[in-house]
Amino acid sequence: MSERTGRIRSPRTYSAVSGLLTGTIALYIALVAFGNITDFDTNQQFVRHVLAMDTTFKDDDLMWRAIKSTALQDTAYVAIIVWESVAALVLIAATAMWGAGLRGGSVRRARQASTVGLVMLMLLFGAGFIAIGGEWFAMWQSKTWNGLEAATRVFLISGIVLLLIHLLAAERTEPDATD
Repeated sequence: MSERTGRIRSPRTYSAVSGLLTGTIALYIALVAFGNITDFDTNQQFVRHVLAMDTTFKDDDLMWRAIKSTALQDTAYVAIIVWESVAALVLIAATAMWGAGLRGGSVRRARQASTVGLVMLMLLFGAGFIAIGGEWFAMWQSKTWNGLEAATRVFLISGIVLLLIHLLAAERTEPDATD
């Protein structure tokens, strides 16, 4: 960092910070996907209960939204696992691209790949778990099957990493910076 401005000046530092943050999220979501694949039943039950709305307040005005079909519930769960797995692969590839940027290469593709992977996570945890699970299926009402805190955490961390990657990119686009 430059002492006078407090800004990052080294392209290597930029790539290292961005790569480490991307790699951390990649590791997390890869472990989540791996856990869902190897311990399929645990979160399968979570998805089934949220979609069935069987631990909510049983309000007649909401219960018509419940999905009771285990085939549809399981299809949703498999789709979640596939989405997580693809996001993990994209973020792992992005992490490798950041590593290549440490050796003086362009980081534009690494930033693009990180953006795709991070937005995938924000869509899954924001739209999927917080909006659809939390509000449409009233997951917030359940004391037993409520994943809103975990979903909010992943959504916010992914968003912060996304912002940092792009803020660091803006820092580097000053006249004396190179990409």
